[in-house]
Amino acid sequence: MMVELGESAVGRLNFPSSAARPVRHPARMISEIDHDPGHVPVLLEEAMQFLAPVSSGIYCDATLGLGGHSAALLQRSAPTGRLIGIDRDPDAITQARAHLTAFGERVTFVHGRFGAIQSLLETVGVPQVDGCLIDLGVSSMQLDRADRGFSFRRSGPLDMRMDQSQGETAADYLRHAGEEELEHVLRDLGEERFARKIARTIVESRDQIDLSTTTALGELVSRTIGRRERHKDPATRTFQALRIVLNDELGELERLLAEVPTFLRPGGRLVVITFHSLEDRMVKRRFRALAGRDTAEPASVRLLTKHVVTASDEERARNPRSRSAKLRAVERLPA
Repeated sequence: MMVELGESAVGRLNFPSSAARPVRHPARMISEIDHDPGHVPVLLEEAMQFLAPVSSGIYCDATLGLGGHSAALLQRSAPTGRLIGIDRDPDAITQARAHLTAFGERVTFVHGRFGAIQSLLETVGVPQVDGCLIDLGVSSMQLDRADRGFSFRRSGPLDMRMDQSQGETAADYLRHAGEEELEHVLRDLGEERFARKIARTIVESRDQIDLSTTTALGELVSRTIGRRERHKDPATRTFQALRIVLNDELGELERLLAEVPTFLRPGGRLVVITFHSLEDRMVKRRFRALAGRDTAEPASVRLLTKHVVTASDEERARNPRSRSAKLRAVERLPA
């Protein structure tokens, strides 16, 4: 089943009711599922341990991507567990549908932004879930496709939109953004030390240089900074900042975190995987507030991770993307 945000008529699904957490069902290994061999889910085992899926549960993967985490959730909630897969990228939903075809009607696909998670779940007749996963990393499919414009390592149009059917591209944005605005974006969203210098160079150069491709922008930033960091391209922070502002990524995360007590059932769990400090700080502070820490707000969740969870040395060696991944989790308290 596929649901588009804003559809007026959507069939209600007869999902099983929530039950206690202890029973686990054997399932096929994730490697047996038809999925992109280039896509390796980050912190997979850790996420599954905190979500602890069971066969009576209803789960949500709010950043579906290519469906790696979703496949594990479906395997471990067999034979009757259900999953709602949400993604704002129509291409991701198309590929995830193919990768998860073995699970049949146990999966419902929803096209929309995870910041609207409550309304999206209600659209498919599921006001609350037993577990929810948010993986805030850009998917390998988006990074590997040059036409998406997310990577400076591949020459393509400077797009960067998660949903290419709406909004302006990064190239469009760079044509009109003022120097002060660009500096603010690069400094605050990319944590770029050379934000002022890069912003000035972009504004001064955009009438003489065509900045409509990933390589053109990457090369301009590299020349402007004039130095390299170990394991990091000089354009990394600039591309991160532009992607975040174009897709309102922090705004989406803020809206989702505000609805945690609403879309989780009592006993339900939320796992969030972040990839840079801006996201992690936001998640950490909101989780602490929801747990009644450092605030007068009554506790509505229990912290499952006293300290941030990171990838093992083995996973880092196997999957370099996991190096910057951080996981935090909470459990909804009884009403």
